[in-house]
Amino acid sequence: MTTLSNPGTPSAQSNPNSTPVIRIENARLVENDRPVDVTVANGVVADVSPVADREIRSSYSDLPVPDEVVNADGRWIIPGLWDGHTHFTQWSATFGRLDLLSATSASEAMVMLRDYLDARRKSPEGLDSDAFVVGMRFRHSLWSDFEQPTLAAIDAVSGDQPVALSSADMHCGWVNSAAARRLGVHVGESGLVGELEWFDAYCRLDDANGAEQLRMIRAAEQDAASKGVVGICDYEMADTISQWTARFAAGLDLLRVRAGVYPERIEQAVADGWRGGSEIPGSHGLAHATTLKLISDGSLNTRSAYCSQPYSNITPETHGVLSYSPEQIEHYMTVAKNNGFDVACHAIGDAANAVVLDAFARTGAHGAVEHAQQLRPNDVERFVALGLTASVQPQHAVDDRDVVSRYWAGMSAIPFPYRTLHDTGVPLRFGSDAPVAVLDPWVAMSAAVYRTDDDRDAYQPEQRLDVRTALASSTFGHGIAPQTGAPADLVLLDRNPLAADSAVDSATSASEAAATLRAMPVAATLCASRWTHTTL
Repeated sequence: MTTLSNPGTPSAQSNPNSTPVIRIENARLVENDRPVDVTVANGVVADVSPVADREIRSSYSDLPVPDEVVNADGRWIIPGLWDGHTHFTQWSATFGRLDLLSATSASEAMVMLRDYLDARRKSPEGLDSDAFVVGMRFRHSLWSDFEQPTLAAIDAVSGDQPVALSSADMHCGWVNSAAARRLGVHVGESGLVGELEWFDAYCRLDDANGAEQLRMIRAAEQDAASKGVVGICDYEMADTISQWTARFAAGLDLLRVRAGVYPERIEQAVADGWRGGSEIPGSHGLAHATTLKLISDGSLNTRSAYCSQPYSNITPETHGVLSYSPEQIEHYMTVAKNNGFDVACHAIGDAANAVVLDAFARTGAHGAVEHAQQLRPNDVERFVALGLTASVQPQHAVDDRDVVSRYWAGMSAIPFPYRTLHDTGVPLRFGSDAPVAVLDPWVAMSAAVYRTDDDRDAYQPEQRLDVRTALASSTFGHGIAPQTGAPADLVLLDRNPLAADSAVDSATSASEAAATLRAMPVAATLCASRWTHTTL
């Protein structure tokens, strides 16, 4: 077996002009198990041919002599996987920060915070009393009414150490008094800061290009590559162009990146000469500024998604909020369209989705609705008419099934309508919204196919998708098999994911089949003709 490049170090092959010719022999297609040889050259898939034709092909082929031959030994080959919605800096922080996802109450979260602070103070590095301590992913929407965040509780545990905790959906933060003073935010008795005020505050918590952050970025890239991921859409609420310029300069080059720009930065970016598709300096074609990222409303877990009907079990009555007026949304979409940017517009509540679809219709902007978590049937049809993609995060449907029952009970709009969208002809693009859900396309596919990740029956089984559709929704438009001319992004698997479809009708329980798909073993990942992960 040839020695593959070390995925933990910057690669001399980042430049597509110097990519090697690689032939992968004895791979199998997932759709029919047909054995094939796949050759990549000049940064693209140059040839996909049956193994049976190898000797004949060698006599007349004009393919270049390979620099490297890899025997797939019967493994299955698919196009490289993408995560269509990440906040990559915040996701990478889960590789080194306090993670509160398992907390089932405010009290438990505070015990975890106290233990974390004690451990940091006793560590050899110690804890600077002026440094922000940042925690991630608390889910207070699932906590009882008597176990909700309070300013008094977080102050009692943290004292004068500035502490800021981000909710799992990232639409609010729980901060202590010391952090509130430093960030200049207003907090009441709950200690919560919400929506745009929190987005702005979070961006000021630390240096996203500091040495510790770069270490976590590297770990997050390696973890993604180990799952077959070759590219991400990064919608971090920061200057993603500058961030990724610095990261590629530091040798962090294991992923393709489509970087998003937020409304507050888009006009300055245009003034600075950026247009949709502009290459990020030093990325050698791996990263581009592609997308205006808009947030039209809040979230379900924060009870701020903008809905046409009132939330259940909340007093006083609320329908959620719009983050921008319809006129502002249209203005920013127009700026994006006029300068070649796609639009990725967050819309969760059905009323917000209607506003966003109206804005796409009026401006002629192109792109995707992010989340599309609650839709009226007539609005599903509008996706097709407008040529829009539904960029969805299937694990949200599983994670939020109990939150829907609690706060969206009785609403007439359809929650998480993935099968309805697909059957209507709307292209689906899967992602995670990491760190809201784990950055792992197999987890997303499992959630879309089985709609459960525990022992309960499928949530809304009528909205389940088949594995083929789920896989195709995870390759950024490149289908489920290598195609000539496609980017040289490939994944070798130790199991055929399409075999999971047969498990649906077998004696295997849904929970067992879901677990099997989530744990899909990835043998190797090729991104832009470079091995970024291998177990071969």
